[in-house]
Amino acid sequence: QVQLVESGGGLVQPGGSLRLSCAASGSIFSIEDMGWYCQAPGKERELVARITSDGITYYVNSVKGRFTISRDNAKNTVYLQMNSLKPEDTALYSCYMVVRTTRVTYVEVWGQGTLVTVSS
Repeated sequence: QVQLVESGGGLVQPGGSLRLSCAASGSIFSIEDMGWYCQAPGKERELVARITSDGITYYVNSVKGRFTISRDNAKNTVYLQMNSLKPEDTALYSCYMVVRTTRVTYVEVWGQGTLVTVSS
């Protein structure tokens, strides 16, 4: 069994920064993709950023140049550095990981979410 624990959300003023973290624990052989989704009130969940095991990154257009995703494989952790935050970034941010629990078995795991509120 694998669990994800997120941290780093909160209230920040427009233009400010936050750093989200998501750490995995449990039966982990290796971790493939890691990423972050967000869901704003009244909207569908959207992929914000992802990073592969090779370090290849993807960002949704609305956050390019402002957000940076990174990973620490030794700590089984993914980060999302969020700069120049805007009110429209307000959402519940959830991390996910594609975890290899054995050499041939994969499982997709989700965190419970951390709330980011951008407001003056």
